Amino acid sequence: MSEPEERASPATMPGERRNVTRLAIAQALAGANATIIFATGAVMGNTLAPDKSLATLPITLFVLGMASGTIPSGALASRYGRRASFLFGATCGVLVGLLSAHAVLIGSFWLFCGATFFGGAYASVAMSLRFAAADCAPPQRRARAISLVMAGGVFAGVLGPQLVTHTMDLWPPYLFAVTYLAQAGLAVLCALVLMSVRVPSPRMSGAARGRPLAEIARQPRFIAAVAAGAVSYLIMNFLMTSAPLAMRLCGLTQGDANLGLQWHVIAMYGPAFFTGGLIARFGAPRVVLAGLFLSALAAVAGLSGLSVGHFWLSLILLGLGWNFGFVGASTMVVDSHRPEERAKVQSLNDFLVFGVMVVGSLASGGLLNRYGWAMVCWVSIPPLLLAAATLWLAREAPARRPA
Repeated sequence: MSEPEERASPATMPGERRNVTRLAIAQALAGANATIIFATGAVMGNTLAPDKSLATLPITLFVLGMASGTIPSGALASRYGRRASFLFGATCGVLVGLLSAHAVLIGSFWLFCGATFFGGAYASVAMSLRFAAADCAPPQRRARAISLVMAGGVFAGVLGPQLVTHTMDLWPPYLFAVTYLAQAGLAVLCALVLMSVRVPSPRMSGAARGRPLAEIARQPRFIAAVAAGAVSYLIMNFLMTSAPLAMRLCGLTQGDANLGLQWHVIAMYGPAFFTGGLIARFGAPRVVLAGLFLSALAAVAGLSGLSVGHFWLSLILLGLGWNFGFVGASTMVVDSHRPEERAKVQSLNDFLVFGVMVVGSLASGGLLNRYGWAMVCWVSIPPLLLAAATLWLAREAPARRPA
């Protein structure tokens, strides 16, 4: 039996504001986990790896953990309620902090890689908070609920990099050891916040199990949503994974990299305060197209120079592009399924999105070390064009098939 959760009709959502607020707070705390890993993962990997070409492997394992975590967390949410999924993620968050700290202490590259895998599983649950917010709001406010929860990442953008900056040297000579212990503490705090969230369950008859997943996945709008979400996240991860290490290789400081990453994450989540309004006014597909264009501009900025300003401009544009592309694509996913189909469709979407990210994360380290930062930027452009073409071809497709 699943745990008791609030049941409500789509027109009435008790506790909507309370739930969305707490989910936004949880997004801020859990989002700091990913920010810390992206700020330190490639640097720590470059320090511990037996081969420098493996420097971004911890980030790749993080992304693989995101893809792998979507299915079990979705199954837990479907069978036992979203709270069980939340606690699964928070447990993984504690593990990534403790195991990473231990890996630094004993100098184990492979243990550090294993730790970041758990960090990815935690991040996959954190990303599902946007769909939980949609469940807490009536249809006309779902885009706004998604964007408000994503806006919690603004605080993650400040919290994560500042935590790295102020804790990375507290236990010499063990760089980042205290940072990872603090990361585990944030996961505990996130679990406490999520325990108080009550996500409404959709009303449906015992026989209402929804359409087969294959039928849903064949919808042109769903295909376009997955393609746009996957490419938005792929390019963001591809460039952001390489940027901190590229800055170090160009003679810039870790402080420069931390601050650039901070503004990048703020740019990722800051627009979420009004992205929902833009989607309501112009439609999700147009907002997604704007996001893909901004991501392309980020690659152009990266090709324009190797100064601190060029890296920061590239990271800020990259964050803005991700926000428009990913929030818009998430809204399109919610519009492509019925309430009783939510768990399996959302899990499939995230599995595909994060699965594609694995390829980009794995390739970025090798491209950076062998060909340099410019090649990383050039390779980013074709997937963006492909996603834009897919979205254009699906523009006439209906938002949802009739129930």
